[in-house]
Amino acid sequence: MTTGKSLVVLGAQWGDEGKGKIVDMLTNQVDAVVRFQGGHNAGHTLIVNGVVTKLQLIPSGILHEGVRNFIGNGVVLSLEALTREMAGLEDRGIPVKSRLHISFNCPLILPFHAALDELRELKKGVNAIGTTKRGIGPAYEDKVARRALRAQDLLYPETFKAKLTELLEYHNFIFTHYFKSAAFDVNQVFDEAMSQAEGFKHLLMDVGAEITQIKKDKGRIIFEGAQGSFLDVDHGTYPFVTSSNTTAGFASVGSGVGPRFIDEIVGIVKAYTTRVGGGPMPTELFDAVGEHLSIVGKEIGTVTGRKRRCGWLDLVAMKRSVMINSLTSLAITKLDVLDDLAEIKVCTHYQKGSETFDLPPQDEKIYQQCQPQYKIFKGWQSSTQGMTTFDALPQGARDYLKFIEDTLGVPIALVSTGPERHETIFLKEIV
Repeated sequence: MTTGKSLVVLGAQWGDEGKGKIVDMLTNQVDAVVRFQGGHNAGHTLIVNGVVTKLQLIPSGILHEGVRNFIGNGVVLSLEALTREMAGLEDRGIPVKSRLHISFNCPLILPFHAALDELRELKKGVNAIGTTKRGIGPAYEDKVARRALRAQDLLYPETFKAKLTELLEYHNFIFTHYFKSAAFDVNQVFDEAMSQAEGFKHLLMDVGAEITQIKKDKGRIIFEGAQGSFLDVDHGTYPFVTSSNTTAGFASVGSGVGPRFIDEIVGIVKAYTTRVGGGPMPTELFDAVGEHLSIVGKEIGTVTGRKRRCGWLDLVAMKRSVMINSLTSLAITKLDVLDDLAEIKVCTHYQKGSETFDLPPQDEKIYQQCQPQYKIFKGWQSSTQGMTTFDALPQGARDYLKFIEDTLGVPIALVSTGPERHETIFLKEIV
């Protein structure tokens, strides 16, 4: 039986690569978009005809009529954040409730998870990881400890309250004895959760079974990642990572289908590098060029409002990303941010003494001692903003892109030259 095509779209760096625009732009060619991991610590910004839409939990296909949007079981679900996000979209006339479906098995983020997250960061002080303090990590901990409340529990209030009582008995002990903080009231948390659930509990379903049927019916599906590959809890710059697996392998786990379900894996790569929060970033710049990238690229976190750290494109790290994700295509974003620079550098390898590294060392101590080594390109110093054909790009920009493609051994499928949907160069069909 011939089935539809499925592709994963994910961040290939430390997040903030422009996944939202790419997913939104490709959605007019698909039947469904599935978010498969993370929580409302994600920030996907869509700009359509000058109108800005900022999403955290809801998939980036939500603006398209006739496209079904799924939140998979790999997502930790904040009832408060989902309620707020749905209301904001519906106030703009976007019929969220007729387009959105949610897995029965999503673990819930409840108010005490966020409180625990914040207290931990405060206690760490200067050693804080830099989380969004939204309860993502504590919710995933409850999941793997097999004590989490899940979305399906909202359908059975008595069962929900019994489980909540047991869960809060555990967490309140930590709040009162370890953090010397106030305990949470079971009844208050329960009443709030039941009230919020009224707005979306009818949207719960078996997501894996549903998207399997869509593919059997020759429908096309995008699996949308959150954060970036180097924030993966297993393969990222540990411990400065998120609490979920952000790499391509989790697309199947976090949505309820097998790995052979996936046909294409697209890695979104910013034309330079950014990072939010703590942790190593070998190519980080602390000079006027770094400030230029920050200002021109408007590098402010969608969720946190924090200024992003900026640096040159790191192809050593990208080789690891290609490997751990099995990337089949690249999507290069924010090329236009480099337009005014007289000189552009790309990290090609790391050096530690006489030793050369073509992949980031997994030994944390060695990694911290490595120095990036660069290939230098002459800047094209002319505008690429809004260009839609590869041949229209300045020669320097084409050389830059060709070097990325050749070094990584992965074809570039598209290049984003601005925030709007139409400001894109298509080089390869991926849907």
